[in-house]
Amino acid sequence: MSDEPVAVPEDPARSGPEATPPQVLRIEISPRTVWHTIGAILLTVVLLQAGAAARGLVSMVALAFFFSLALDPAVRWLSGRYRWRRGAAVGAIYGAAVLGLLLMVFVLVPAIAELGARIAQNGESWFRELNEWTTSALGFPLTSEAVAGEAGGLGDAVAGFGAQPFGELLGIATTGIALVFNLVTVAMFTFYLTADAPRVKRAVLRLFSPKTQERIGWTWDQAILQTGGYFYSRLILMAINGVGFLATMLIVGLPLSLAFPLAVFGGFVSVFIPAVGTYIGAAVPILLTLALQGLVAALVVLGYALVYQQIENYWLSPKISANTMALNGGVAFGAALAGGAIAGPVGAFVALPVAALLSSTISNYARSYEVVYRSAYDDDTSAGPVPGGSV
Repeated sequence: MSDEPVAVPEDPARSGPEATPPQVLRIEISPRTVWHTIGAILLTVVLLQAGAAARGLVSMVALAFFFSLALDPAVRWLSGRYRWRRGAAVGAIYGAAVLGLLLMVFVLVPAIAELGARIAQNGESWFRELNEWTTSALGFPLTSEAVAGEAGGLGDAVAGFGAQPFGELLGIATTGIALVFNLVTVAMFTFYLTADAPRVKRAVLRLFSPKTQERIGWTWDQAILQTGGYFYSRLILMAINGVGFLATMLIVGLPLSLAFPLAVFGGFVSVFIPAVGTYIGAAVPILLTLALQGLVAALVVLGYALVYQQIENYWLSPKISANTMALNGGVAFGAALAGGAIAGPVGAFVALPVAALLSSTISNYARSYEVVYRSAYDDDTSAGPVPGGSV
């Protein structure tokens, strides 16, 4: 008797495609899964509602984080050079900023008052003389008589604002408890984030894997480099440009009481307002010099603005901002517009270091390839002949 298995013939009735039982897809959702889904949806709705309600607080924390990044290099320098604790270093920077602000207010307010009084007294005659000059030299009037008539009213408004005591000016600047609360909140968050920056950084990095920690830590360091480099380089350029404006306007004959506020305005606007700040910062001192001292003096101020701009673009800015804020001009302009549209002037101010951080992050982590395509329209002809082309 053989132990080999006996082949059983297949039943013809079970063979063929019709014998395959139909496949039925059954999806079973347990009650636990349903409740988890409902809970996730409700939690998402609650978080979105809370985010919308706390949008102002989130914005203040984000602004405080930006300021803490800008202050970090100075705090580290004070801590390393003088062995100060980080909290004491931040307090010293806060004290210097308050003293500088008070000094600027007490110096600028009388200057603004005198400038407003000059405009109120001589505004109509300045506009009339400017019209006469543009009509004779260019063939068309620059301003209308209605605008000239309103110059006195504008000067009265400026003079009235500048003549108010410091307490009233402070009251105007901090109208409402909400504004004061926002300023104090930003200052407190900035103090905490700067004084405890190493601890905050370690607490954030603990939440990620070692490989992710490397990337986040590098990005954090780049944020400090880009933000701090932007802020301090802007301050230095503002001081240089302001001193140059002041010296030029004193040389052409403007009194110090008028030249100083115009120099501060020109230096600040040309440096801290992206894209168009250069032209606005130079236009106001030039026009007022034209009205006060005549065409030759205005041309001297214009010449200074043009020469300084070239020096700043090709020598000062690359030297001071070495390895930081390496942004294409179009990217910088677009970032400033986007930041201004999203968050107003503060957004435009913050947009440039943020754009520089994103650019450096992309260039560090994005994969790049050698460009092998040669276009017939490229200006660089040293790359070799165009494949398949006659150019």
